[in-house]
Amino acid sequence: MSNDYGFNSDDSPNKTNSHLLLPSPIITRRNRTASTSERALGNPLETGKIKSFCREKGHGFVTPERGGEDLFVHISDIEGEYVPLPGDDVTYRLCPIPPKFEKNQAVHVRIVHLTREKHLKWDEPPPIHP
Repeated sequence: MSNDYGFNSDDSPNKTNSHLLLPSPIITRRNRTASTSERALGNPLETGKIKSFCREKGHGFVTPERGGEDLFVHISDIEGEYVPLPGDDVTYRLCPIPPKFEKNQAVHVRIVHLTREKHLKWDEPPPIHP
């Protein structure tokens, strides 16, 4: 339980100082500025493959077809009705990541070719593993 000062009032070892938390450096569609979105839309469509994607964590990585570093992709930037799986062919645009705008993440990600594995839709519950 926390009080108005941002501290937990219990004696647990997991006390937090919520007023000391740093903002997340991950830029999602919800907190991307209009100028950053415009910059991304001005970039050409790129192609690649999903390297990994974790629905529970809300992110994954795309391997660009042209080569180079794998690109981060946030769950809010996946467009379409299916949850991506490794090996899916995708198109995306590059979006620079602040503060220095030296790296990019994949945005406006669309699956253009599904792997043969069964794909879940976003509104379907994830499978329960024992």
